[in-house]
Amino acid sequence: MHTVESLGATPNSLAPHYSRFRVTERTLLSGHSHQAWPDVGFEGQQRAWLDAAEYVDQKWERAQWMADRVRQGYRRLLDDPDGFYSLGPATHDLLVKFLSALPLHRDSRLLTTDGEFYSLRRQLARLEEEGLEIVRVAASPAESVGDRLAVAVSDRTTAVLVSTVFFSNAHIAGGLDEVARACRLHGVPLLLDAYHQLNVVPWSLREGGLDDVYVVAAGYKYCQLGEGVAFLRYPKDCALRPVVTGWFSEFGELTAAHSPGRVAYDTGNDRFAGATYDPTGHYRAAAVFDFFVEQGLDVQLLRATSQHQVGRLIAAFDGLDLDPRSIRRDRSVALAGLGGFLALESPHAGKIHAALLERGVCTDFRGEVLRLGPAPYLSDTQLDDAVNALGEIVRDLE
Repeated sequence: MHTVESLGATPNSLAPHYSRFRVTERTLLSGHSHQAWPDVGFEGQQRAWLDAAEYVDQKWERAQWMADRVRQGYRRLLDDPDGFYSLGPATHDLLVKFLSALPLHRDSRLLTTDGEFYSLRRQLARLEEEGLEIVRVAASPAESVGDRLAVAVSDRTTAVLVSTVFFSNAHIAGGLDEVARACRLHGVPLLLDAYHQLNVVPWSLREGGLDDVYVVAAGYKYCQLGEGVAFLRYPKDCALRPVVTGWFSEFGELTAAHSPGRVAYDTGNDRFAGATYDPTGHYRAAAVFDFFVEQGLDVQLLRATSQHQVGRLIAAFDGLDLDPRSIRRDRSVALAGLGGFLALESPHAGKIHAALLERGVCTDFRGEVLRLGPAPYLSDTQLDDAVNALGEIVRDLE
């Protein structure tokens, strides 16, 4: 089985399983945006095509089996034996369904932060243009964001929507139990965006007493599942009726007696489902989830590895002693308060990203933030070499 030491060694003990992504030939520090997929994902994707060819329209029974395996994988990561999981092609698709189930009108008030990911930020901004009141509390400092949200919750609040790890800087949101308590008191649904926490920062809904929250996330990043494998987790007693609804939401109720003039909803995992979908991602995801279990890559090991890697990047970057006017990092949060990547602020973020790419180092950037996202298939040597290359590039720009 793998250890933090074997994953940092050269050669990395996990890297041979990622041959198609050539993780030893280039340094994929793009983990915050897109981690490499293990080779078994390709085999799963092939299986989806072969099943379609062999079973034609009867493939859906096998596809549903794959979907259930994906749900089991997500339940395991959230330590959540009791929630329901609707799957979808993207978190935005499921977010829209969730919002459509709320009693939204001109007096509605949606509570969020000023640090949310684009899909939520943009959608709420557009609803604001249509007259909805959007209240945004400061995401920083992240360790107390839950406390600020809790104070802002009132009987006028329609829903609270917040990330568990902020996408721009990897800061872990604190005090979420407080906002959950406030939402409970006022009968307000709480939706947590766990996209940047899933499979890199351990989280237990069961131990946190969060069985009544909604969670949206997907496997594109730290789960290595690829596109098309998002989910909305919701409580078993959920009675929300999304206005945006596909016929799969009624799939389990097709033979049930329906009330005249009232749309029926599935009482299990498909309340927020859409319609006919491409099951390929679920085949790939099921294979990858199995691979992680077989390799002993539980979230505790992945967290320890991530903390080692991010810590190494921080130490190497600090050792460069670069001009903070050219590039700097936020030192206000300790390593333990960070998720799975290192955010560096620079007016040259785009140029640095492009120059690193020319050297075989893939990174991710947005605006003036360059993000270094390590992954368990990278060796310590690759991390050190990447930071040294960054230092050379920045000094050339000065």
